[in-house]
Amino acid sequence: MFEGHDPYLVALSVAIASLGGYTGFALAARIRNTPGVSNRVLLAGAAAFLAVGIWTMHFVGMLAAPLPPDTVYLVLPTIISFLICALVVGISLFFVSIGEPTLRRVASSAVLLGVGIASMHYVGIHGLAGSFGIVHDPTMVLLSVVVAIVTAYGGLRAFLAQPEGARLIVSSIVFGIAVSGMHYTAMLGMHFEPLTGAAHHHGGGGLAASQQILSIIVAVLCFVIAAGFLLSLVPDQRRQAPVAAEAVSSPIATANAEPPVAASASPRPMAPLGGLGQPPRAPVPRLPVESADGTHFIDTADVRSVRADAHYTRVHDGTRERMCPWSISEAEAQLDPSLFLRVHRSHIVAIPHVALVRKEGDGAVLELDGPSPHRVPVSRAKIAEVKARLGLAHRRQA
Repeated sequence: MFEGHDPYLVALSVAIASLGGYTGFALAARIRNTPGVSNRVLLAGAAAFLAVGIWTMHFVGMLAAPLPPDTVYLVLPTIISFLICALVVGISLFFVSIGEPTLRRVASSAVLLGVGIASMHYVGIHGLAGSFGIVHDPTMVLLSVVVAIVTAYGGLRAFLAQPEGARLIVSSIVFGIAVSGMHYTAMLGMHFEPLTGAAHHHGGGGLAASQQILSIIVAVLCFVIAAGFLLSLVPDQRRQAPVAAEAVSSPIATANAEPPVAASASPRPMAPLGGLGQPPRAPVPRLPVESADGTHFIDTADVRSVRADAHYTRVHDGTRERMCPWSISEAEAQLDPSLFLRVHRSHIVAIPHVALVRKEGDGAVLELDGPSPHRVPVSRAKIAEVKARLGLAHRRQA
């Protein structure tokens, strides 16, 4: 029956899966660049768009198939199929986003996700009702599950690789083709058999929807995926906002510099920029943090990292994050440069608290110690300096 599919709807199903993959991977790639409370929102958004993309692709593919004219879709199995997809995608992304993404962990997540995607497909197929029976070829069922697991593994690897630019586009297209391949592999092994006599199967009178209603639902979801795709193209202003102090001064001068107003003057290495004749600003011993009952102060010795959050920052003490009224530039200027290093436009870390450094994509990731260890991204331009500060490489002398 595969050769009877509508080629335009087949192409649309692949495009929908690719757009959903692009949006989901784009959100997932930001998780490691914006650690903290926002991780939950990003993880939920990534899982939601990937699940909607996979599920919508499945039903666009069903609309493309030459189904019997009296076919209806049982509502309960159709909803359950989406919940299965959303659940396994969310669990898999969460499982690989915590702890070390070892081969065993990624492979286990891929098996869970692949089996979940295949289960979503066959539960959705079970929702078809009409004057026919459905027969599946066991060999094609097994092959479709294998394709789903391989697809899941590739998708999780794309998530961990933090794809950007052309790599993100390629990963998304491959993901869309692979997910669609699983669906159409399963459809190739599915056959309709007319029921004899007056026997009609409409799900025992359960709530059902026609193909026209399903088409409307799928169209709405396509718009949702398209909107998410367009929003994912909007750059993160916090990641793109240039830091004037970084652009005009050396690392040592930046650490002692005043925020952007003073940075416009011509800098001199090892000289304070706070004003002519003024001594260098002494590092502060404590950082202010806000809470519901007022402003508290945290010793810099307890600070693990500082993360930019719009015009403010969030300070991690090894247990939790708390809001600090300083900007990331002001925090950099106030902290002791012998202990703290700006490793990313949006992140400062306490070098003595670094417990792990690992190459990841074009940059690296640092894990900081504490009761609740957390990770901080390192930009590619800062890798050499981080290694030098950790004693992993010798900095070249000018």
